[in-house]
Amino acid sequence: MISEKMKPLVANNSVIRQMFEEGQRLAQEFGAENVFDFSIGNPNVPAPDSVKEAIIGILNTENPVKVHGYMNNAGFLGTRKAIADNLNERFGTDFTERNVIMTVGAGSAINITLKTMINPGDEVVCIAPYFVEYGNYIRNYDGVPVVVSSNPEGGFMPRFDELEEKINEKTKAVIVNNPNNPTGVIYPEEIIKELATLLERKQKEVGHPIYIISDEPYRELAYEGAEVPFVTKYYDNTIVGYSYSKSLSLPGERIGYILVPDESDNAGEFIDAATIANRVSGCVNAPSLIQLAIERCVDEKCNVEYYERNGKRLYDALSELGFSCVKPQGAFYLWMKSPVDDEKEFVQAAKKYNILMVPGSSFAGPGYVRISYCVSYEQIERSIPKFAELAKEYF
Repeated sequence: MISEKMKPLVANNSVIRQMFEEGQRLAQEFGAENVFDFSIGNPNVPAPDSVKEAIIGILNTENPVKVHGYMNNAGFLGTRKAIADNLNERFGTDFTERNVIMTVGAGSAINITLKTMINPGDEVVCIAPYFVEYGNYIRNYDGVPVVVSSNPEGGFMPRFDELEEKINEKTKAVIVNNPNNPTGVIYPEEIIKELATLLERKQKEVGHPIYIISDEPYRELAYEGAEVPFVTKYYDNTIVGYSYSKSLSLPGERIGYILVPDESDNAGEFIDAATIANRVSGCVNAPSLIQLAIERCVDEKCNVEYYERNGKRLYDALSELGFSCVKPQGAFYLWMKSPVDDEKEFVQAAKKYNILMVPGSSFAGPGYVRISYCVSYEQIERSIPKFAELAKEYF
């Protein structure tokens, strides 16, 4: 018998994963070249050669006891220092290895952060549309997700009047995902400043810290010279969760980190608690070999041009066919308005052409669909005639 807490999770199993598995089934039936799976954010860009070279070099030269053994629960000191140095060089910050905790990807980073900060009944704000798992992560620790909407006419920026109304003495944090999954928009500096100003005021009203949890797996994926504000520079009580899944195409390696600035509330205590939360989560520590590889590859650049080309081609093609899309500014998702009110109906119609998309209601964004374009450029080109057939049903 499973627990009561697990029953709704089983009943509402991730639509993204279901579509991904459906894509694998269809590929066996029709051939992979005839299936257009835009469901999951699994980068088609291979990891840089330097990652493979680093792993081979580590295995050939490092002490195997170190390579495959335990380390401090926060991670290898050298890896954490390399990350801190990289951030300082890029953003003009002053972090040390003490501020960095290595984690099993960004999902683990967010979970550990929430475990560290929230008590049962505490509220965490999610700005819709948002990554589907945030609600589950919050409920893992008996927290309460509070949804604040964004403005489609205003580029899906947060509705600050609604945010102000919903913050209260139970509010512990606001999750910010920038660039955003699923919309592909970037919250610019003025939005981050406005959010910081509002939260500074609200902290004083409620009498305790309200954190920004900055979820940043797409930080490097910004197009046309767009700047992604580094949130710790604007708001002291910011905790950053990061992953190398997208920037270095390492989703299966599950490697990321938590960044806790010294300026945040009781930073030393928070770092110690989060390090213990990392251990008791069952992960114990982030995988050792990939930590050492990251240390050697921390300055490697992401292939932004690949994703930007994909996004532009798909946006232009679908717009020409009559679909209404949000122009991607970052990440690798196209947020497209469904031509019918029930976007799940539209998703089902697309499957007739072997096109797999995720309904927006999975992201608290009904009426839209998410198209993940971290696929091959050839797949995008092959899909356009099928999208044209789909468009004929509606326009």
